[in-house]
Amino acid sequence: MSKILIRGAKVLGGEPQDVLIDGETIAEIGGGLPAEGAEVVEADGRVLLPGLVDLHTHLREPGREDSETVLTGTRAAASGGYTAVFAMANTFPVADTAGVVEQVYRLGREHGYCDVQPIGAVTVGLEGRKLAELGAMHESAAGVTVFSDDGKCVDDAVIMRRALEYVKAFGGVVAQHAQEPRLTEGAQMNEGVVSAELGLGGWPAVAEESIIARDVLLAEHVGSRVHICHLSTAGSVEIVRWAKSRGIDVTAEVTPHHLLLTEELVRSYNPVYKVNPPLRTERDVLALREALADGTIDIVATDHAPHPHEDKDCEWAAAAMGMVGLETALSVVQQTMVETGLLDWAGVADRMSRKPAEIGRAQGHGRPVSAGEPANLTLVDTAYRGEVDPAGFASRSRNTPYEGRELPGRVTHTWLRGRATLVDGKLA
Repeated sequence: MSKILIRGAKVLGGEPQDVLIDGETIAEIGGGLPAEGAEVVEADGRVLLPGLVDLHTHLREPGREDSETVLTGTRAAASGGYTAVFAMANTFPVADTAGVVEQVYRLGREHGYCDVQPIGAVTVGLEGRKLAELGAMHESAAGVTVFSDDGKCVDDAVIMRRALEYVKAFGGVVAQHAQEPRLTEGAQMNEGVVSAELGLGGWPAVAEESIIARDVLLAEHVGSRVHICHLSTAGSVEIVRWAKSRGIDVTAEVTPHHLLLTEELVRSYNPVYKVNPPLRTERDVLALREALADGTIDIVATDHAPHPHEDKDCEWAAAAMGMVGLETALSVVQQTMVETGLLDWAGVADRMSRKPAEIGRAQGHGRPVSAGEPANLTLVDTAYRGEVDPAGFASRSRNTPYEGRELPGRVTHTWLRGRATLVDGKLA
């Protein structure tokens, strides 16, 4: 593999430097590095980050290839600056056996746009009744470390306790979709003034907060790790903050859309804004931003949820829940966290690369941009401004809430172990 010299890049937003890639590794960082024998990429002061890691992606394969495939989803990931994604288990068949997770893992390796780490289901068929083959999935070629019934809550406290006990044996983590099912029957949006005015079924904050409270106490009781998926309310922030102060091993993620959008958008009845958990209030949004900045919320995860046109272009009540997000996540974080002064680029690298890799035990990812480290890198033109045009997405689906909205920043290059997967904004 040839050498690549990235000239004049602001590593984590710092002073411009040259970064030399030799094969799969960062060979050297410094000023005025020689370009002899190397392909030169003029960074012109763009920000260089470690390759992004998404702990929460829906790739839909196997079973819903009309929405997304491992190939199209990882191409979308590379376009968004990601070098590793964790693929959720709610496929058809469900990823609850070693055979299914190995299939997804190998498809990721074959396509080569980013590493795909499958997430195993907690329970057989996501039905919440019987633990899936957690040990077999961990011992498989896929080496599963994260388990989740995402899309459904593990609402049975005994099953949740047993799962936490089981994964503790090999350092795994249970990622909980915190949604008390009885409290959200018929829910269509956040429960509050807007839902009352629109006459739509409400999804109350307490349905999320009560499960988080239960699960952090269970994690403390058994001494295991629990991760909270797509945390969305100010009350949830306070519970996680209290749990961390008590020493409980809990981590949490927030999605880009919960950092930017509010329930007011639902007044349009446009199903593109229908998501689970729902868009919340302005107060919640501000609390989530502050919590991500102070570390109460550990990471940003996309919950990239592709749906075909027919599942979203319909009446609100019938529409599927979810939004695509891999190709816009970094832009939303730049707007909501960097341009507001809440995080610098080193903080972004921490929340979107280092910590998600650490939580998921993703080897070779989330590493420092330093000599001797794997060349998993993302180059970002932070000065760029442009309207989001889903026609240009690499994802098979187009259900973005940002169509026509101006967002800052554009990923221009992505390298996976020294091999370019995105060059000048185009897939390699």
